[in-house]
Amino acid sequence: MKKIFLFIGATIIALILGAIAYINFALPAVEKAPDITIERTPERIKRGEYLANHVTGCIDCHSQRDWSKFGGPVVEGTYGMGGAEYNQEMGLPGKYYASNITPAGISNYTDGELFRVITTGVTKDGRALFPIMPYKLYGQLDKEDIYSIIAYIRTLEPIENQVPESKSDFPMNFIINLIPENASLSNKPNPSDKISYGKYMVTAASCIDCHTQLVKGKFVEGMEFAGGREFLLPNGYKVKSANITPDPKTGIGKWSENDFLNAFKKYLDSNYINKEVKPGEFNTIMPWGLFAKMEEEDLKAIYAYLKTLKPINNFVYNPR
Repeated sequence: MKKIFLFIGATIIALILGAIAYINFALPAVEKAPDITIERTPERIKRGEYLANHVTGCIDCHSQRDWSKFGGPVVEGTYGMGGAEYNQEMGLPGKYYASNITPAGISNYTDGELFRVITTGVTKDGRALFPIMPYKLYGQLDKEDIYSIIAYIRTLEPIENQVPESKSDFPMNFIINLIPENASLSNKPNPSDKISYGKYMVTAASCIDCHTQLVKGKFVEGMEFAGGREFLLPNGYKVKSANITPDPKTGIGKWSENDFLNAFKKYLDSNYINKEVKPGEFNTIMPWGLFAKMEEEDLKAIYAYLKTLKPINNFVYNPR
């Protein structure tokens, strides 16, 4: 009987070790980087500049932000240099850093390798990224938009900046290899189909990421877009994201299209002054200055799509 228990125990240990070895060495299992060379046409670079700066948030996350001002505007001269830290105080299972996406940081990447890391979360050397960068959402976009972003970041001013290596806590250091998956690319809908196009733009802007509560690195199911995710800002202020479902009491249910547009466009008003924010005072992680320059028709489409979501009653309070 003792030998049977020893055999069972040894078998279980072998299975566990085998599973760990498989997760560590066989995963992530995504397709090879495509063999592509992206033509850097003026049109493609212009589209990429628009997306990276005002929709997908590449420049926002991969640059330095001035948290002494409202909305943490990007500091001039830091575009794409990386180094921003996202850690356990933000509800994340590790310490993660935005990479350097200027030519100084991505010069050893082919266009295909950049395409794969943006759309699947797997690096040139086969490492899995934690989805701070919402690669699962980017993997649902039109490949032409991803091509445009790549063409644009290749034109950024090279900035030498060594970024620390991101590290996951246990057990995420094992689980992380299970997260990446092959991209499920789509065709960008015609803007005349406002709802479908709005959904595409919401996906590109990864609105769901910031506006959904996060617990231990996982989004709370059933609370998509209902806000409440907490962010600790460098000035010491904790802020929660807003409920952007069409709930009439706690969301944007009573907002008109014009109300929605004005929430963004007021930051472009010539009379608007980006006020100084002292430590501990109210601030926001929302990069209003960047999103304010989103094309009006794109914002209208986003509004139209958000109004089709299930209303979720979730009051979010931010002390000011």
